[in-house]
Amino acid sequence: MALARAIGHDISRAELADEALTHRSALDRQPALKALYPHGNERLEFLGDRVLSLAMADLLMRRFPHEKEGELARRHAAFVKAGTLVEIAEAIGLGPHIRLGDSESLGGIVKPTILADALEALLGAVFVDAGFAVAAQCVEKLWDDRIDRHVSAPRDAKTALQEWAQARRLPLPDYRETGREGPPHAPVFLVDVAVKGHEPARGRGTSKRAAERQAAAVLLERLEK
Repeated sequence: MALARAIGHDISRAELADEALTHRSALDRQPALKALYPHGNERLEFLGDRVLSLAMADLLMRRFPHEKEGELARRHAAFVKAGTLVEIAEAIGLGPHIRLGDSESLGGIVKPTILADALEALLGAVFVDAGFAVAAQCVEKLWDDRIDRHVSAPRDAKTALQEWAQARRLPLPDYRETGREGPPHAPVFLVDVAVKGHEPARGRGTSKRAAERQAAAVLLERLEK
């Protein structure tokens, strides 16, 4: 199975893999499926989130033995955030394998949050199927190239913008939601961020936090020029 090769483990219990790839929306009109997986993949996603966090912490400790806690924390935050999960899910072609209901079937496009949750659910399924060591090996396989590309600890855009302002004795950046776009079931948030004495910048994202990060990155790039 292509997906098994991509994640680095062939889950021996078919029902675990099936549960991990079943979004809650798929249960709406399928009583038989709901009887099997009453919560969709949410429970495995909950477990996979914790597996990923611990496996990543252990991996970073081994890869960067001389880094301080703060640097490790920045790396950890960058690698377990939803955006990174979505990138990896797209890279391994996870979307077509996810079972969705009509309410989430958007012309073959799978929402980023669903992709991220399904990847975590798969890691949770690997943990249940084969234990932490195997799940950690899957994390290392999936994240390996990204970790190697970051020679220095990545900076979160919001943190970097805050540090920029503090270094110049300016008030902290001010974030404000300015609107929403798209349908109610899949809103795109608009957020402006301003630093005293400078024009604000706008970000868009499928969550307020994502929009804030994009706005911070746009403003920081402008300020550092």
